[in-house]
Amino acid sequence: MDPWLIWLITAAVLAVAEIFTLTAALGMLAGAALVTAGFAAVGLPPLFQFLVFTIVATVSVLFVRPVVRRHVLQPQTERFGVDALVGRTAYVVSEVTGLGGRVRIGGEEWTARAYDETLVIPPGATVDVIEISGATALVHPRE
Repeated sequence: MDPWLIWLITAAVLAVAEIFTLTAALGMLAGAALVTAGFAAVGLPPLFQFLVFTIVATVSVLFVRPVVRRHVLQPQTERFGVDALVGRTAYVVSEVTGLGGRVRIGGEEWTARAYDETLVIPPGATVDVIEISGATALVHPRE
């Protein structure tokens, strides 16, 4: 079997293994094996093939993998669902106390409770959504 074909098969096996592990390291090694397959196809001796593989693999794992991991592991910047409601402005529809009430958040009516249970917030007041607990907004009046 030709050496370039062995390197190509090695690259394919490493690429498939990368799909299952998602570590980025095996993908870098697959890339190194693919580059080495190209050099082997040109007729580079086996000793130099291993040298090319070692150099490309080392450079990619040491320099490319950290950049890839940094981009993959970035924290989520957008908030979705009820998390997106926290911090928004709401308007009191019916009196809000520590026990209950109703507010309008962005066109939707929500059950609400005062974040500070001693407060009584009258209808028409503007409040901030501090937290969402289940289907209830915990609100505090704007200062």
